Amino acid sequence: MKRDTKDNFIHQPIDLGYTDLTTETATTGRKYNTPDGKAYPSITTVLSILSEEGIAKWRARVGEEVANKISTRASKRGTAVHEALEKYVNNVSWQELLDTQTPDVIQSIKSVRDVLDKSLGIVYGQEIPLYSDHLRLAGRVDCVAEFNGKTSIIDYKTSKRLKPRKFIENYFCQEAAYAIMWEERTGMPITQLVTVIAVDEGNDGFPTAQVVIESRDNWTQMLLETKEKYEQRQNSRIG
Repeated sequence: MKRDTKDNFIHQPIDLGYTDLTTETATTGRKYNTPDGKAYPSITTVLSILSEEGIAKWRARVGEEVANKISTRASKRGTAVHEALEKYVNNVSWQELLDTQTPDVIQSIKSVRDVLDKSLGIVYGQEIPLYSDHLRLAGRVDCVAEFNGKTSIIDYKTSKRLKPRKFIENYFCQEAAYAIMWEERTGMPITQLVTVIAVDEGNDGFPTAQVVIESRDNWTQMLLETKEKYEQRQNSRIG
C-alpha cells in the first residue's frame, strides 16, 4: 500500500505560478489561453486527427443518430469516472463514494482503486492545466504522481473492452505532450507514462483495470509529426 498511516494518499502540490488557464471552444476545437496571452490548441484537439478516419467509418456504419447517442453516453460516463477517481485520490472515503456515485461508476472504478492503492505514491497534482511554448500546445493532465516509485504522467480512460496497444497510441502521444509541458513548467523531468483504463469486460467477462506503461521518448516523434500535420491544416485554412 502506498499510503500513510491515516490511509490517505500523500499530496505535495507543485506551484506552477498560475492556478488555471481559461479556454475557448470553437468549431476548430478548444484553445487554452496562457498567462502571457498566447492561445494554444488543446492536445486532444490536435491528436483527434489520428482517429478521425476510424471514427468517420464507424459513424457511417452505425448511423449518425446511434453514433451521437453512444458518444454522448460514453463521454458522460468517462467524465463521471474521472471525477470519482479524482475524489478518491483526494482522500474522499470509499464509503462516501458508494453513497454519492451511481452503481455503474462504482463498478467502473473498483478495479482502478485497487491499482491506485497498490501503486500510487506522492501525488503532485490532479487536473493540472499545462502548456508548452516549445510545443505550442496546452492541456489538462489527469494526475502527476509517483507510480511504482517513479514520477509519472497518469491518464485515466474508460473502455467497454480491453484495448490493443496499437489502438491507443494517441493516448501515449497525449501523455508525452503532458510530460514535456510539465518539465517546461516545473523543471521536473518525467519519462514514465501510465495509462489506466477502467474496462467493463475483461477476458473473463468481468470489469478490470488495464494498465499500460510507456516511455515518453518513444512517442515524442509521433507527437511532433501529428502537431505539424495539424498546423499545416490550420495554415491551409487561413490561406
